[in-house]
Amino acid sequence: MPIPMLPNLLKKDGCLILPGVYDGISAKLATNAGFDALYMTGYGVVASALGLPDAGLAAFTEMLDRVRCIAGATPLPFIADGDTGYGGLLNVDRTVRGYAAAGAAGIQLEDQEFPKKCGHTEFRRVIPETDAVAKIRVAVDARPSRDFLIVARTDARYAEGLDAALRRVEKFLKAGADVLFVESPESLEELRRIAETFRGAILLANMVEGGRTPYLSAKELATMGFKIALFPTTGFLSAAGAMKLCYAHLKRQGIGTGGQAPMLPFAEMNTLMGFPAVHAFEKRYGLADNRAD
Repeated sequence: MPIPMLPNLLKKDGCLILPGVYDGISAKLATNAGFDALYMTGYGVVASALGLPDAGLAAFTEMLDRVRCIAGATPLPFIADGDTGYGGLLNVDRTVRGYAAAGAAGIQLEDQEFPKKCGHTEFRRVIPETDAVAKIRVAVDARPSRDFLIVARTDARYAEGLDAALRRVEKFLKAGADVLFVESPESLEELRRIAETFRGAILLANMVEGGRTPYLSAKELATMGFKIALFPTTGFLSAAGAMKLCYAHLKRQGIGTGGQAPMLPFAEMNTLMGFPAVHAFEKRYGLADNRAD
């Protein structure tokens, strides 16, 4: 059965849950969990690939490699974090075209000054409004088709206040953005005001465990009027927590098993990564080991 494109998924009732993925393993696990679509988290990619903070340190080519990785690991459509577009307007054009060619189904672009920072951290500043709108216009023109979604994010709530953020998002919508994303509103009242102001538009809410925004379920967000519930950090925070426990246990006990952290059975991991297909290929072409049991 064909997998629906993102625009078709967003026509369904309720709130589309996008779990954050950042590598091949997380993409495969999220796919197997039954989600309809995914989100490539910039924070998770930079942390896992480079061991660095999400503070504008990853280059376009590094992020593009991870888009290709995730596209190869899952058949599901996914929106990919494109940060600020990695430069000026020409860079935005190249970034959108590159992400689309690499297999993403949409891109998120934000209006922070370079170097950007994670949207739930301090000291974020935004570029002038006219420059931010121009980036969205370029992104809309650069995409291969309307099926490739442009997610327009503003960090102006932190830098300039909610009124300024709402004005920017209104202009992003007029510039052709498909999905509107006000980053880090700081109360339920602010979330409701965003939803009421743009009723009928496709709105995204970013749910970060321990972040600046009240943490709500997809059902609660749908009731408010949001169409996408983004959970970018759930996966890598859980993975980091489990690895912290398992490494501490290994160091303390000198053995990997028996600790508090859950461990995927080796056989299940082999299946997840596709070894049955490898073995089938080897049998088909006479490469299998013919040793007797």
